[in-house]
Amino acid sequence: VQLQASGGGLVQAGGFVRLSCAVSGFRLGSYGIGWFRQAPGKEREGVSYIRYGVTYYRDSVKGRFTISGDNAKNTVYLQMNSLKPEDTAVYYCAAGRPVGSAWFVSSMYYYWGQGTLVTVSS
Repeated sequence: VQLQASGGGLVQAGGFVRLSCAVSGFRLGSYGIGWFRQAPGKEREGVSYIRYGVTYYRDSVKGRFTISGDNAKNTVYLQMNSLKPEDTAVYYCAAGRPVGSAWFVSSMYYYWGQGTLVTVSS
């Protein structure tokens, strides 16, 4: 099993970035895919989650971020719009089978990608 996160970079506040999580070793749907982020000096936090078209978002990104999956490419995307400096973090994708309401609990995930850095300048 391998998750490969990509798409990070430097972007100005108000801009956008699309992160990709390419999955190998299982088909989307076998596991849910979550996006997490960790800013310097802060704990890792759940950002969004998708499985079988059911999605969840943390409150601070609702209306700005959109998670989606492409079964043909076995890839999950995180479209991040209207970015803010506080969105700056290393973003990780992970695969697991969390109970829906616990999607943001990192210990519910079995496999993790290597992370991709998103830096939002003010």
